[in-house]
Amino acid sequence: MPRYLTAPSRALVIISTFVVALVLLLASSVMAAGPEPETVDYRVRSGDTLWTIAEEVAPEEDVRGVVSQIRHLNDLDTSLIIPGETLIVPTG
Repeated sequence: MPRYLTAPSRALVIISTFVVALVLLLASSVMAAGPEPETVDYRVRSGDTLWTIAEEVAPEEDVRGVVSQIRHLNDLDTSLIIPGETLIVPTG
């Protein structure tokens, strides 16, 4: 004859499963974030684009990744930048 869990036991299993999933989710997000990159301030010049800035500040890195970092560091929703504004950019 099969054994069935009582209501309190089912609740404990559900709560335990939720807690384990939450801990795993938090741990993976912390690991994915990694350490914050070292940064410098960059004054946007006429003709600059995020792409050209990324190539200049981190020539050995994948430009797409550096552009993404610049957008993230500056909370940019678009790639529109204005000469004279100061951006936070990762260093090489």
